[in-house]
Formats: sequence, structure tokens, C-alpha cells
Amino acid sequence: MITDSPLATLSFAFSVTAPIFVMLMLGIVLKRTRMITDDFIKVASQLVYNMGLPVMLFTTCATAHFGEMAEPNLLIAFSLMTVVVFMGSLLTAHWHCEDVRDHGVFIQGAFRGNLVILGLAFCANAYGEQGLAIAALPVAMTVFVYNVLSVYVLNRSLHAANSSLKPTLIGIAKNPLIIAIFLGLIINAVNISLPKVLLDSGKYLSQMVLPLALICIGGALDLSKFKSLDSATLGASIWKLLLSPLIACALAIALNVRGESLAILFLLAASPTATISFVMVQAMNGNTKLAANIIVQTTLGSMLTVTLGLWMLQRWGLI
Repeated sequence: MITDSPLATLSFAFSVTAPIFVMLMLGIVLKRTRMITDDFIKVASQLVYNMGLPVMLFTTCATAHFGEMAEPNLLIAFSLMTVVVFMGSLLTAHWHCEDVRDHGVFIQGAFRGNLVILGLAFCANAYGEQGLAIAALPVAMTVFVYNVLSVYVLNRSLHAANSSLKPTLIGIAKNPLIIAIFLGLIINAVNISLPKVLLDSGKYLSQMVLPLALICIGGALDLSKFKSLDSATLGASIWKLLLSPLIACALAIALNVRGESLAILFLLAASPTATISFVMVQAMNGNTKLAANIIVQTTLGSMLTVTLGLWMLQRWGLI
């Protein structure tokens, strides 16, 4: 999408991020007024992750035209960006964290994005089902990579005895999102037409899943963490919100990726730190305060950086 008016391009960028921000704020308000509880958030999050998102991704992949799927250069750019950010944050962790045990928390916060919920929400809000179709393969690929790298860096700094890669790889193989995406691709490849009642039911569930997931994230956020900005939190936020999308877009542009594909790549790369990173740090007895700080700072900060990033890409005529 290319427009001549700066106001028009800013309006498009704002239209992508504003509804997501509203849903996050709604989650915060509902939690503070006790209309939703921690138990509700836990149950609803499990419903979203184990049922809602898999159904949405399955129907999207099963019905999308292969021409709408992510082009190879997009996957290459996103993979290279992940490696560069991972290595960069690994090499600079000692600048921000005095305690060696915090290095893994910092690195995971710097490279692991919330692709599954916020990343997909950005893509769906910008380009609808076509945006989801383009994002499906990068998300499936990166879920695997994120889990392996996260276990490695946390084990490296925390020396957790129970953090071997074997259970992680088994968990990845059983991941409902990855299973749903690849089943959908198989159905698409063999050209099987899904029953209309199944597609309609999947559509209803898909319309519910992302708003519910965003409300849960908002309800789980602790805004008191927003007041605390130490070197580690700031460093991880810069890697996640600024350097990740800049590196991803630079690589993609060099590989001649343009238009919607470049926009989807940017939206995924600019997504804030994944909330599941807190769960992993907690399970390995790491610095949960630092993990929570990074999640809150990047989640709220992404509303600004994603809006400005989209606006700049449009003004330069790249999307």
C-alpha cells in the first residue's frame, strides 16, 4: 500500500496497532475491576493456545492459495535476523547484566518475540486472512527455533539440571500450532475441500481467539513494572523493538522482498517479547522480575515502534 499523504500513511499504521492496544487496555481494566481473574486468564489462555489458535492457523493454511504463502526470501531474512539478534544479545549480555545468571533472561527477552498472539494479531489487523497466510510459515519455523535457543541460553546461564533439549524437542513435536499449520498445508497440497460447516465453525472461533488472547495478555500485565527501567530491560527492549525489525527489513530489502511480504516480516520482527519467556524463566528459577520487566516494557513500547515503523516503510514506498 503506497499513499502520497503522510497523514494517510500514519492513519493506516495507527489502524493496525490501535485496536490491539485497546484490547490490551481492556484486559488491564477488566482485571483491575475484577471482572476477570487470574483463574479466568489461565483457563482462557489454555483455550486460545490449545484450540483457538490451532483451528485458526489450520483453516488459514488449508484454504490459502500457495501463492499467498511466505516467499522463500522472507523466511531467509527472518531466520538470519533471529540468528544475528541472538548472537548480538549473547555477545553484549555482559554489558547490561552484572549477574551471569541474568544473561539468559536478557538474551531470551531480546530475541524471542510474541509471534503467536501479538505478531499474528498485527498481521491479521493489517492484511486479514492473507496476512495470516503469509505469516503462518515464519511463525511455525520460529516457534521451533525460539524454544531450542531459549533452553540453550537459560541452561547456559542458570545451569538448570532439568533443562536438556530432549523434552523441549518432544514438546515442539507435540506443539498444537506446528501440528495445525502442517496439517493445514497437507490438506491444501492434496487439494481436499473442507466441509462448509467446518470452515464456518472455524471462522467463528477465529474471530474470537485473537481478541480473547489480547485481553488475557492485558490482564496478565503488571503495569507497576513499567516504572522500573534498568540497563538490562532497556537493552533487551532496544534489541527487540528497534534492532530486530531494522535488521530484518534490511536483510529483506537486500533480498528484494517488498510489499505485503515486507510488511508482514516487519510486524513479526517488531512484535514484543513473548509472555511465555516469563514461564520458562520461572520454571528454571531465574530472575523473574527482569523477565516481567522486559515483557511489560516491550509490549507497551511496541504500540509506538510498530506504528512508526509501518509509517516509515509506507512513506519510503516499500510496502
